[in-house]
Amino acid sequence: MRLPVLCAGWRTQTFVNWAYPVQAVRALVPEPLVVEEYEGSAWVGFTPFLMTDVRPPGVPSALPGLPTFAETNLRTYVRHPGGRDGLWFFSLEVACPVMLGARAIGAPYHPGVLEVVRSGGTVRYSGRRRPGRASYRLVVRPGAPLERPAGRDVWLTSRWRAYTRRLGLLWETPVEHEPWPLAGATVEGLEETLTAAAGLPAPAGEPVVHFSDGVGHVRMGVSVPCSRTP
Repeated sequence: MRLPVLCAGWRTQTFVNWAYPVQAVRALVPEPLVVEEYEGSAWVGFTPFLMTDVRPPGVPSALPGLPTFAETNLRTYVRHPGGRDGLWFFSLEVACPVMLGARAIGAPYHPGVLEVVRSGGTVRYSGRRRPGRASYRLVVRPGAPLERPAGRDVWLTSRWRAYTRRLGLLWETPVEHEPWPLAGATVEGLEETLTAAAGLPAPAGEPVVHFSDGVGHVRMGVSVPCSRTP
């Protein structure tokens, strides 16, 4: 990446993904993006994590006092007609007001009170949007590491750009980091209203769940317009 604008770590991350009818997701994704399918379904991911050591490029991660805060995204998996796959975010909950600046390119950030607590073999995530009633509570128990993630495991977790919409333009933001160290995980409790707040039907069926201790060398690049959108 030639022009990173932000460096960070993404830690203590859980990926909860539900299969959805393609048309239910298609209605919420702008053209010209194409909703990607896996095994005949679109997928919606609910992903809470900690963003750590947030800093400008060139600043060492070991510098004391760098901010760490919780973030949660609700997303789906898309492809640009040019062939580049990526993420479309329905919402981004964040406990750091500085991140709200990304609204300038249409990133749907919402301020909120978020918490991540790891204790006794489980990880507990909670958050509430302010203002608004959207909220979530998730308790997961990480399992054994996946020695060779493949197929759906990689498809649901590995994306290297995000798309947003602003001022009639579709914007593309690249990201780089090392491969996710993935593990299985069991959901011990889940309540959320983020899907309803986004205009999605209630999730049906059991989710596919992964956990990762995280990656420490995330670099986010300059957002650039890539096409016009209705």
